[in-house]
Amino acid sequence: MFIDALQGLWESSGFIVLTWQHLIMIVIACILIYLAVVRKFEPLLLLPIAFGILLVNLPLTGLMGEPANASESGGLLYYLYLGVKKGIYPSLIFLGIGAMTDFGPLIARPSSLFLGAGAQFGICVAFVIATALGFQPGEASSIAIIGGADGPTAIFLTSKLAPELLPAIAIAAYSYMALIPMIQPPIMRALTTKKERETGMTQLRSVSKLEKVCFPIIVTILCVLLLPSVAPLIGMLMLGNLFKESGVVERLSETVQNALINIVTIFLGVTVGATAAAETFLRPQTLMIIGLGLLAFIFSTVGGLLLGKLMYWITKGKVNPLIGSAGVSAVPMAARISHLEGQKANPANFLLMHAIGPNIAGVIGSAVAAGILLSLFG
Repeated sequence: MFIDALQGLWESSGFIVLTWQHLIMIVIACILIYLAVVRKFEPLLLLPIAFGILLVNLPLTGLMGEPANASESGGLLYYLYLGVKKGIYPSLIFLGIGAMTDFGPLIARPSSLFLGAGAQFGICVAFVIATALGFQPGEASSIAIIGGADGPTAIFLTSKLAPELLPAIAIAAYSYMALIPMIQPPIMRALTTKKERETGMTQLRSVSKLEKVCFPIIVTILCVLLLPSVAPLIGMLMLGNLFKESGVVERLSETVQNALINIVTIFLGVTVGATAAAETFLRPQTLMIIGLGLLAFIFSTVGGLLLGKLMYWITKGKVNPLIGSAGVSAVPMAARISHLEGQKANPANFLLMHAIGPNIAGVIGSAVAAGILLSLFG
């Protein structure tokens, strides 16, 4: 009887249906956990994504199980995933980002908007290549948006246009964001001269409270009237910033910056990772998506730098072209890399606040790019 009980326990365990595909995904999950914990690569999102991958690839858990009918219950992560599927979590992440962001550097130097726009070049390049490789326009759009280096925007657009590609695109987007310190510096040094990198920049002008309060309102009106489909992202980004800059709702601003964004980050990360089941993730198409995503990210960095060089030439050496690479949306990591590269060339350089402007412009630019793609192919 004891032997029968042990046999029954074994037959009901996940070990009996564990496949080599599951084992590969478990190894991938452990590698991502290592990168998050030991190497500290974007741990706030990479760690929950990695654990979501681990959970979904342990057989028979039913965590992502969809209910067969209204009387049955689905898995825990299936219900939490609805926040991704319906576009709720990315918009709430933007609410938190807005509340934590100072738009002052962008307001002080509006020309930063051009650098943010230039850094969307990779989206165009990746879209053309993905289409040429046989991806449908919606799929090509979702792959291309990785070039914006904005995880929530990539998830938002992909959930609308190509939800079946979400695991690969989300993991690629956040992985490349985390690898910015490795990807961007060689490109920055290759495309700029030492003289350009040494360029110092004058201190930004002081921005008034009235300007900071009016900015999110004006941007919301203009962007949403132009592209109504981008209202969830731009609207929440600007609402969060208005909470911060108005100075009259400190409790709301603090909640959004801390408790709310932390809770949503957990749900978003775990459920996105939980979509990476071995059966759907381990395909040649996944490798193509990851490769195209890297290409998009590289060309976005190149686009920002080339526009930065153009501004250096137009201003006769008053703009350091390194700040152009911060036009990708990874806030504030991309700005920090621009600053560090500038200091390597000239220890007296302090480019951080100058690079924050294009960085913030990149967030707006990637959201607008997503809105355009959604309007065209949604």
